[in-house]
Amino acid sequence: MDIFNGFAHLFSNATAVGFVVLAAFVGVIVGAIPGLTAAAAIAMLVPVTYYLDPLSALAFLYVIGKSGRFGGSISAILFNTPGTAASAATLADGYPMAKAGKSGKALKVATVSSVFGDFTGELILIFGAVAISSVTERFGPPEYFAVYMMAFIVISSVTGDSIIKGVLSTTLGVLVAMIGIDPISAEPRLDFGSMELQSGLALIPLLLGIFVLAELAIQIENMRAGTVLETRTKSTDPDASRFTWAEFKRCVPVMFRSSVLGAFIGILPGLGSAVAGFSAYGEEKRRSRDPSKWGTGIVEGIAAPESANNAVSGPTMIPLLALGVPGSTIAAILIGVFLIHGIPVGPSIFNTSRDLIFGLFAAGLLGILLYGIIGYFGGPLIGRIIAMIPPRLVYPYIFLTCIVSAYSSRTSISDIFIMCGAGFLGYFMRKNGFSPAAFIIAFVLASGAEEAFRQSLLLSNSGWLIFMERPWALLFFTIALLVSVQRIWQKTRR
Repeated sequence: MDIFNGFAHLFSNATAVGFVVLAAFVGVIVGAIPGLTAAAAIAMLVPVTYYLDPLSALAFLYVIGKSGRFGGSISAILFNTPGTAASAATLADGYPMAKAGKSGKALKVATVSSVFGDFTGELILIFGAVAISSVTERFGPPEYFAVYMMAFIVISSVTGDSIIKGVLSTTLGVLVAMIGIDPISAEPRLDFGSMELQSGLALIPLLLGIFVLAELAIQIENMRAGTVLETRTKSTDPDASRFTWAEFKRCVPVMFRSSVLGAFIGILPGLGSAVAGFSAYGEEKRRSRDPSKWGTGIVEGIAAPESANNAVSGPTMIPLLALGVPGSTIAAILIGVFLIHGIPVGPSIFNTSRDLIFGLFAAGLLGILLYGIIGYFGGPLIGRIIAMIPPRLVYPYIFLTCIVSAYSSRTSISDIFIMCGAGFLGYFMRKNGFSPAAFIIAFVLASGAEEAFRQSLLLSNSGWLIFMERPWALLFFTIALLVSVQRIWQKTRR
């Protein structure tokens, strides 16, 4: 099977294996730090990948994304503060269990559930991406434009609480992506007479500003408001650190159902791990014989959201690899890394870079195993270390790292100013309910959508009707319309 060839390709590259091990550790630490998301850490570390081979670069960032999702559960359980948005639903039962002196048990349940969900999602990715790419490799520009439009509409509709703000965030991302030189006429556009803007805006400074600087500003606000981490790592019960076999058997059906739900949500662009976690928690609570116990500290209340939010990780890569459309913020960053290393993303990638892709899948499976070991045996220790480090010492180093990363992307001082401007924009978006994820994904997809649209019109003798004449393109437009109608109906009913 190809996955065995992927493991052979991975283990023939000692550098890649080393970076997978490093990524598993870094991701758990980053995820456990409240407010520092996996996407922010990946954005800061992208410049490091300039000097690595493609497999090492992609595996490093991909595994950080996986282990970072899990790491958020550590601070959610111990400090009642989710390290990442993906772990927000874990608070409901994780922290009450920790308050009862069973933090060790809670962390073990979270670790086993995360590994179970992530492994399920990775298997779906391995088999699903190849199957879908066998269909999509026959797509032409009209079908690709329809896919891009579906992504824009779906992301606008489902990210955030307001559809209007989601649409505005996506539109702004498209407009920012148009800054630079027109790819057809070679005329400058939206550059406001600035030579620096004629080369367009780089992805890395935007990522650093939108996610890292904006998050730093919000965390500093919380710190000034007096938010203090209170660790709950000490246990009073001799069995408090044991995840028993009986409890595991009770959780297996919950983990399986939640993993499947999370994987399905992961395939849909823009929904993300937080939606998966809350959806799984709500569904399992509804199915429970005694819903009143949920929220009091039961193992099922940790197993459901942790299985679901980690099951999202693999399937978010399916639209990226099969269609060239990132399904999440982390996938949007990874598409930039693919392009940095000269690897075009889309259905043809399984023909042109098959060993690389299956090597990446193998790295994902190895990363799941590694962060599972780290979390199962070292979760409480990591929590105590995080609680000992004052945020006032961490945040300045993060800010300096952002400056270095932004400058190194194109060795341009102007990119530092772009990063700072993006930071103000990200802070404004976060505080006012706009969607930074929709903005970034739209920015990444805009150039491909424009190219596909123009190519479609050049191929057509009937103008816009070419999109209605292609069955697959019509199907994607229909899906986008149905999602929008369903979302509007939900909002109206509320």
